[in-house]
Order: sequence, then C-alpha cells, then structure tokens
Amino acid sequence: MIVKRVSILSAVLLILFVSLNVSAADALRLNVRSAILMDMRTGRILVAQNANAPIQPASITKVLTLYLADEAIRDGRVRPGDQVKISRKAGRTGGSKMFIEAGSEIPLEELLKGMAVVSANDASVAVAEYIGGDVERFVARMNRKARQLGMTRSFFKNPNGLPARGQVTTARDMLILASDYLQRFPESLDLHSQQYYTYRDITQRNRNSLLRHYPNADGLKTGWVVKAGYHIVATAKRGDTRLIAVVMGAKTPSIRARETEKLLDEGFRMVGEREG
Repeated sequence: MIVKRVSILSAVLLILFVSLNVSAADALRLNVRSAILMDMRTGRILVAQNANAPIQPASITKVLTLYLADEAIRDGRVRPGDQVKISRKAGRTGGSKMFIEAGSEIPLEELLKGMAVVSANDASVAVAEYIGGDVERFVARMNRKARQLGMTRSFFKNPNGLPARGQVTTARDMLILASDYLQRFPESLDLHSQQYYTYRDITQRNRNSLLRHYPNADGLKTGWVVKAGYHIVATAKRGDTRLIAVVMGAKTPSIRARETEKLLDEGFRMVGEREG
C-alpha cells in the first residue's frame, strides 16, 4: 500500500513538473515560420521554433559575405582603404542598393558600410568580385565557410540573397553564423548599429527598426524576399548578457519586429536581465 501511494505521488509530481516546465517556444508560439534564440555568453539555446525548417535566406545572406570580407581584411589579403573598381554587373544589380556606378572606384570600407547598413545588393557583388576574383569563386568560398562552421542545411548561390533556385538556409544555421561572426568580429557592430548611411548625397535608413525601438539592440541584419517573407538576425545586450535571435518568415515588417521583441524579452526574462 505504501509503495503504491509513493508511486502515485511520484507520478503526480512528474506531471506537475512537466506542466510547470513547458518550453518557452510552446509558451510563445511566435507568428513566424521559424525562430531561435541563444544566450551568447553561455551558448544556451533559450527558444527554438521550427529552427531547422529550410527557407530562402534573403538579405541575411550578407552576414556571410561580410564575414568573409572581415576575414580577408584580418588576414591581410585586402585593406579597408583599397579602391574597388565597380563592374557593370555590380552597377546593374537591382533591389536594395547604394547606387554605385559602373567604372567608378570606391573604398572597400564604404561598400561594407553600404552592405551592413542599407543592405546594398550592388555593393555585395562588388565586394564578392574584389575579394573572390569573381562572384562564382566568392560564392564557392561562402559555401566552404558555411560547411566549416557547421551550417549543414545551408547552400548559397549569390553574395546578396537575391532570389535564386536552390539557395536555402535555416534559423539554426544563421544563428551558428551570427554567433561566430560576432565572436570573431565584435567590431562589426559599429556598422550594424548605424541607423543611417549616406552615399552620393543619398541618405538611407537601416531597415532594422529594433535599433530605434528596442533597448540595447545594436544589430544585426534584416532580409526579405516574396516567397520567404521577412527575416531578421537581431542582437541586444543587457548587463553581461548578449542574446542573438533569428526570426524568419514573418508576413510583414511590423510582425517581424513585434515577434523579435517578444522573443528577446522572453530571453532576458529567462536569464534574469532587466532593462537597464
């Protein structure tokens, strides 16, 4: 009789334990196709929702392009002040751009600013051509780096994220990339946190609205293509805690911002960091 009572009590306690420890992802149920959140200090995954779902990366692809550019600078293969000759292909690239002109020469560091702040597709092509020799060889480097980092579900076809058949990633893979990028190149946030960028008297605003509305947000990169929706790789720091969030497949920019803020709020709550 005593053994039976103990067994029943144990079962009740187990059920209670499970019910009180519902995952944060189940509690949140974000209105996006996929999402993941990590405490960068510990590497702990705090929330994951369909994090391995394949999806077109759109302009968050540029985080990998910027990674390779920063790596080339750190290795001494190129310098920030190098003058980059703009090809006809780069000058004609559509979508979001910084309006570079074919035949002109622009410092590499300016092209990187255009990529990081205003998601310039034309600058991405120019950087890929300069560092890789041509776009195809640079994209091959992108895919080699992705494999080295453990981005096992990703494949890239271009340096800017414009729609391309077979180009795919996941929220988890983009988290792997963003984490390594920020660990190796923390100074990159000096660019990603800029809210405006001006080139040729054209001032454009950073599409990452969290920089303006979410306390302590200082990066990283947004993206959008019709078939995939609105993405963001976001980061914010409070105290000693830096969180990285990846949100993919929101239906509108406002939903992307709202759900990302909700995700970050939950993360800081989980680690015990309050808004300072």
